[in-house]
Amino acid sequence: MQRIYVHPLPVRIWHWINALGFIALIVTGVQIRYAGLIGLMSFRTAVTLHNWIGLVLIGNFFVWFFFYLFSDKIKVYHPELSPMKHFRASFRQLQFYGYGIFKGDPNPHHISAYHKFNAMQSMTYQIIMLLLVPLQICTGILLWDVRRFSGMVELLGGVRVVDTVHVLIFIFFTAFIFIHPYLASLGHTPTAHFKAMFTGYEDAEDDPGRT
Repeated sequence: MQRIYVHPLPVRIWHWINALGFIALIVTGVQIRYAGLIGLMSFRTAVTLHNWIGLVLIGNFFVWFFFYLFSDKIKVYHPELSPMKHFRASFRQLQFYGYGIFKGDPNPHHISAYHKFNAMQSMTYQIIMLLLVPLQICTGILLWDVRRFSGMVELLGGVRVVDTVHVLIFIFFTAFIFIHPYLASLGHTPTAHFKAMFTGYEDAEDDPGRT
């Protein structure tokens, strides 16, 4: 077992701000959506908090974006250009999550500083960070001031379309908030990945196939 510095400090700060912010957005979003059924706070307070937290997370997104864009850590997000290799790696990882982990099989993915995501994570995080988060940001800004952005809202099909997209992505992120901690608990110990997001170091199993 060796310790590898995988999560730089800016990434860890971004991660925890994002996690807390997403939870707060979910809580305030539910309050806004179901104002007549849930009474955690007033509607006005929920809207104000939702807007301000959203602005913080937009800034946080750009911190993530520019950190990776202007550092060598961008290699973490380099895709596998061979579709067949990516499919095979994804299938092996799916087998591991599906039943291999319950038999005590080793994880087929071997983490390194520039290869911290397995094939399934790599594709998932690229879709989330480069498609879903920007879409949520854009729809959120349009809904923040519908009158000011009325031209763009109408171009996209009206408030109902923009709101539907925003809510559907909200539902996805709500599910992700529950699934993500479970997957994070599948390290060599249940708390290993959680500790790594505080210390930056992952405990990696030695891979005999690497030199």
